[in-house]
Amino acid sequence: MKVSVLANTLIGSEIIKIGNEVNEMKRKGAEIANLTIGDFDPSIFPIPAELKEEIIDAYHHNQTNYPPADGILPLRETVVGVLKDRYALSYTTQDILVAGGSRPLIYATYLALIDPGDKVIYPAPSWNNNHYCHLSSAKGIAVETTVENNFMPTAAQLKPHLKGATLLALCSPLNPTGTMFTKAQLEEICDVVIAENDSRSPDEKPLYIMYDQIYSLLTFGKEHINPVSLRPELKDYVIYIDGISKCLSATGVRVGWGFGPEKIIGKMKSILGHIGAWAPKAEQVAVAKYFKNANLVDQYLSSFKKQVQNSLDALYNGFQQLKTEGFAVDAVIPMGAIYLTLKIDYIGKTTPEGEVLKNSADVNFYLIKEAQVALVPFSAFGTDETVNWFRASVGGCSLSDIENMIPRIKAALSKLK
Repeated sequence: MKVSVLANTLIGSEIIKIGNEVNEMKRKGAEIANLTIGDFDPSIFPIPAELKEEIIDAYHHNQTNYPPADGILPLRETVVGVLKDRYALSYTTQDILVAGGSRPLIYATYLALIDPGDKVIYPAPSWNNNHYCHLSSAKGIAVETTVENNFMPTAAQLKPHLKGATLLALCSPLNPTGTMFTKAQLEEICDVVIAENDSRSPDEKPLYIMYDQIYSLLTFGKEHINPVSLRPELKDYVIYIDGISKCLSATGVRVGWGFGPEKIIGKMKSILGHIGAWAPKAEQVAVAKYFKNANLVDQYLSSFKKQVQNSLDALYNGFQQLKTEGFAVDAVIPMGAIYLTLKIDYIGKTTPEGEVLKNSADVNFYLIKEAQVALVPFSAFGTDETVNWFRASVGGCSLSDIENMIPRIKAALSKLK
C-alpha cells in the first residue's frame, strides 16, 4: 500500500525496540535487569501520595471535560509561581503552554519554528532530536560531543554550525548522559547565540534555543542553570520544556509545560489545539494544587532523589570496581536525571560461541543474553554504532537489582576474548 514519504522513511525508536525485545524475553521467563526505558517502576518509585489523592479527588469532582487548549489557568498560575520561586524566572500565564508531557511540546516547538530545510543544531548524543528533525523536514546537524566535556556541547563545537540555523536544541541535565552544563559552558553558548542573532538582518529568522530542563529538579550536588537567567536578553529566543514526569516519578500522569515568548507559545498552542495533545483535566487540577505546595514537593524530592542517587552511585561504584580489576569499562559520575553513562569497550571481542561483537548493539545484546542486563547504546541517541558508550536508566530497577547485576556483568565480560 502506498503511504506518505514521511511515513515510509520514519525510523522507529531504538530504545523502544530494545525494550520490547527485553519484555518479550521476560514474558518467556527470563529475568533481566532492564535499564533501557527512561521510566520508573511504580512499585519502586511511586508518585507522591498527596498527588495521587488530588488526582482521585479531581475525578470524584467530575473534572473530566476538555481543558483549555493552553492548560487550565490554576495550573499555569502554579507554573508561574514555580518559575519565579525555583528559577528566578519571570513569565506570565500567557507565556505557559500545558500539554500531555514534554513530547508534544518539543514537537510543537519544531513545527512552530521550522520550515522544510531549516537547519537545527543538536548535540550527539541527545534524545530524539534526529527524529524530530525528520518529522519537521529540518536539516539536522548533530554535533558530536566527548567525555572530556561530560558529553555536553561546547560553544567552540557549536559555533561553526550556527550561521543560518533556526534552532539550537539543548538539554540539561542531559538525556542520555545524566550530565549537566557548567555555568561557564552555558554562558559561552549563550554568548555565541547572541552574537549570531546580532549579525542577522531584521527579515531573517533569529536563532532560537529550545532548552529541555525536564530533569532540572533531579540534580545531585550540582546547580541547574538556564539561558535566560544567565543572559536575560535571550528571553525572546528561548523556549523551555519542563513538567512533572521525571521529578515526581509521574511519567504516566502526562502533565508537562513549555514556556517562552508569548508569540511563539501562542503558535504552539494553535498547533497542539488541532492535535489535541492536552494533559487530562483531572491531572491538571491535581498538579495545580500539589505542585504549588513547595514544602510537600521538597519533602518528596528529598527522599526520591536520595533513592535515585543511591541506585546511580551503586552502578557507578560497581563499574569503577570493574575498571580497577582491569576490565575495559568506565562510568561518568552521576550529576542529574536518572541516567548513568557507561563505557563498555568490547567491540571487536569474540564470544565463547565464536561470534565477533561488531558494534555497540552486539555488545548490548551479548550482555542481555549472558548477564541479563539491558542497556541502550549511544547509537540510539544519534552517535555512530562504533561508539562504545551506553545509557543506563535506573528507574526500573531496585537497588538490590543493580547490586546483583555487577557480578553478572563481570562474569559475562570475562568470557570475551
